[in-house]
Amino acid sequence: MSTTNNFVFKALHIVAWIIFVALCIEAGALIVNFVYSLFKPQVIQNLYQKLNLSSMYNRSQFAYFAMYSLVITIAVLKAYLFYIIIKLVSKINLQKPFSNTVAKQITQISYYTFAIGLISYIARQSAKNLQQHGFDINTLNNFWVDSEAFILMAAIIYVIAIIFSKGIELQEEKDLTI
Repeated sequence: MSTTNNFVFKALHIVAWIIFVALCIEAGALIVNFVYSLFKPQVIQNLYQKLNLSSMYNRSQFAYFAMYSLVITIAVLKAYLFYIIIKLVSKINLQKPFSNTVAKQITQISYYTFAIGLISYIARQSAKNLQQHGFDINTLNNFWVDSEAFILMAAIIYVIAIIFSKGIELQEEKDLTI
């Protein structure tokens, strides 16, 4: 492998770690704020990322808990997705990349990406439904704006996982014939 490819691969590994840490901080902050808001509802308007859901909380605590739970679920899934990516980047052998471990992790990445997209889509549709009932959901839209992108990305990653599985079969077949 050339030094340029090795450098790019290491740079991607570092970027994945940075994104993972940022997503963990975001998910942790959302969880802490949610728990804190359970005990002190008067601080809801001052939550992380200016997520002012006080009017929603005052109108319907169920809607508040449901929407905030979806936000937390998406944030945690994104952080875990990048954890899997870091594991993949750490374990992959670029000299012989077709292994069962890599194929399983790529498949797992596609499943989590699809889950993020699906939950984001459900959350967005739920928010639209709440908006039709007079709830202000403008602060929530940033959390699931990219649901279609995640679903499309999941499909692409799944195809890559299938290609990797076929590559493993061909590699094992080649090893047996030699």
